[in-house]
Amino acid sequence: MFNSHLIESLLTFTPLVIVALTALVVMIAIAMKRSHFWSAILSVLGLNFALISLVAQALGLLPIGQVSHLFVIDGFALFNMAVILIASLACCTLAYGYFQTLKDNKDELYLLMLISTIGAMLMVSATDLTSFFMSLELLSVPMYGMLAYTFLRARSLESGLKYLVLSATASATLLMGMAFIFADTGALSFKALGVSLTEGTVGVWFALGVVMMMVSIAFKLSAAPLHSWVSDVYEGAPAPIAAFLASVSKVAMMALAIRFLMTSMIPSLAVFDAILMFIIAASILMGNLLAIRQHNLKRLLAYSSVAHIGYALVALLSVQGNSIGVVSVYMAIYALTSIGAFGVITLMSSPYKERGRTSISGEADELRFYQGLFWRRPVLTVVLTIMLLSLAGIPLTAGFMTKVMIILSSVQGVRFWSALLVILGSAIGLAYYLRVLIQLYQRPKVHLEYDAHHEWGIKAGGVMLLIVTAMIIVLGIFPDTLFRLANLAI
Repeated sequence: MFNSHLIESLLTFTPLVIVALTALVVMIAIAMKRSHFWSAILSVLGLNFALISLVAQALGLLPIGQVSHLFVIDGFALFNMAVILIASLACCTLAYGYFQTLKDNKDELYLLMLISTIGAMLMVSATDLTSFFMSLELLSVPMYGMLAYTFLRARSLESGLKYLVLSATASATLLMGMAFIFADTGALSFKALGVSLTEGTVGVWFALGVVMMMVSIAFKLSAAPLHSWVSDVYEGAPAPIAAFLASVSKVAMMALAIRFLMTSMIPSLAVFDAILMFIIAASILMGNLLAIRQHNLKRLLAYSSVAHIGYALVALLSVQGNSIGVVSVYMAIYALTSIGAFGVITLMSSPYKERGRTSISGEADELRFYQGLFWRRPVLTVVLTIMLLSLAGIPLTAGFMTKVMIILSSVQGVRFWSALLVILGSAIGLAYYLRVLIQLYQRPKVHLEYDAHHEWGIKAGGVMLLIVTAMIIVLGIFPDTLFRLANLAI
């Protein structure tokens, strides 16, 4: 009986088992002989096999269901795991070209990425406060190393240290909130907490614990007013790692927050409604207003992410129909567009090259570096243009359709003020997205500080970027796919 149950659990966890085995294989390969190429290839192959097994589960070829009282694999988990694996694959692909000229050890980066991906996949299937904290830390701890991986660059080291200190504080706050909840209810399971709340057996300590957990969740999502870390961390992080933080980390944290809040019935608390309304309004307004002032593209995207978290939370506020699926789809499209935008920065950068006449060492993160990019790299400019238009919510892009879904969800939930906030925030956002677009199509500069390789389109990172761009366009032109995905993600 034990063996059959163990085998069934392993089959249910097949994607996770594959990623874990991939991490072990990469570790053994590094111990035998260091090879950046083989470390990257093994990582990408493992993530692809995990994605294939995920498709097999979605088709019913492999089992899904409650693995234990700690984890469950259902449609919601499968959808978000798929997004996480695709985003992780894209970031690994970008990292290969970016770190290729780094003279220090490169192989451990892929180990950190794989371990962090395992944590993200566990987060979307967690059903208990214990697995909540364990999976969150499994995601976060490798992130400290990834952000500071290029520690010889002062900004990268600063990025890792800032995230380490502030994230540790948020984790301590989260753990204290869990302690208060457990002291009041004696339960750790999300469902058991929902039962206690429904029966009215919770007290003031439960409410205090919920507030502390909401503070920590808001920090991990970089929602206002706990967003001050995001600009410095994004700016200092290596571009592919910033893409990983903006996609994998955000998708996993949002999915975990949704499952925790909805299963434990916490939205029924009056205090929750007030807290969420404040976070939404602050995130949309502060994120967009701070982004307008930025002349650094990575900082601009960082503050933009604050606003986009506010947009996603609007659907969570109005729990109507498939609003949970709407949040998941919104985060999936946001993750793809973030990867696309940071991917352009990655291809434009020459972070570890020697100084020469045509390029200097560093990242192409300032807006001035993109002046007249269209006239020398038209296809790459089109890619960045589509990503920015999608983030701004312009028609015929997937970003437009997800914003429409958010507004429809808020209107159906009779939350008209939140729909107005989304529209107002999108109007403000047009100002700084258009500023970047104008820079791209201006008269080109005589001296080029940074430029993409002339064969960028046939390299792995470039091919991945073109695929992501095609997905954004196709999903924008054929929105029915998005609505079907939203239904699957419930």
